[in-house]
Amino acid sequence: MAHIRTYRPNVRVGNWREDVTLEEDSLKDFLERKERGELTVQKNVFIKQSILEQVHLSASQGGKLCFGDVVMLVNMLSGDTCSVCINADLTNLGEGPSPVIQAPCGVSGGRDVQPCKRNAFIISSVDGSVEGEPLHYNQSFALRTTLGFAGGLYLTSDHQNFQKCAKKSRLQEVVMEQQANFLSWWKVLHNDPQDRLENEGLPVNANNKVIILHCKTNQALAVLRQHTLWTPFGKEYELTAHTFLDSHKAEQDVNHWLLLTTDPAGTELTQQDRSLTRATEIDTHGPLK
Repeated sequence: MAHIRTYRPNVRVGNWREDVTLEEDSLKDFLERKERGELTVQKNVFIKQSILEQVHLSASQGGKLCFGDVVMLVNMLSGDTCSVCINADLTNLGEGPSPVIQAPCGVSGGRDVQPCKRNAFIISSVDGSVEGEPLHYNQSFALRTTLGFAGGLYLTSDHQNFQKCAKKSRLQEVVMEQQANFLSWWKVLHNDPQDRLENEGLPVNANNKVIILHCKTNQALAVLRQHTLWTPFGKEYELTAHTFLDSHKAEQDVNHWLLLTTDPAGTELTQQDRSLTRATEIDTHGPLK
């Protein structure tokens, strides 16, 4: 008689009622969270859609950078172009019906150079300069993200220590913070050390290679292509504040940045292409006349 089945599949045994109730509660909770948009997959989609929203860069006035301009920070090396980007994930997403990116938030070198909320920064005054005034070489300023979903955060850095440093290189960390203070002050230097003194105090030209120096630590913004990070937006490069010098005591290409604006003529994509093309010509043939 051992082969006779004692129970059929529809016979309920054990704590069957509790199991059914738990399944019903789990399904109800899932449907409620889905309706409120609180599922992890929904949050990830929301972050990507919101932070990749298109932003129009400022049109440079007479080819000069001004306070209040919306720019991109782009590094070009042997055809490998990347821009300074907000590296936000679910841990940086605030609560509420209209959540925004919260600090502290990391940054990385993204390969997408189309202007969006993730890689657009506003040149902000820290010394009382009025919006619309030209930015000068060796003048302190701050780089702030756009308002709204990007949160209006400031690009910030400080001396590295055992608890606070870049993840891969262990060099000086660069992050986005809520408050603007001396740690978020930067200044622009001419990319050629031999012409640096002659250009000090002159207006900064847009779309030209420059050095972006952190005021407190005197370290230059750099992108490290040998150190990669896996982000919600793909494989990107680590950013740090560290001056890399060559044998001639000049900053290396990893410290060279373009503060990109747009050309008043043409479409947004065409404007971006013109800026990058012009930067490439400058790199290859020297400054354009």
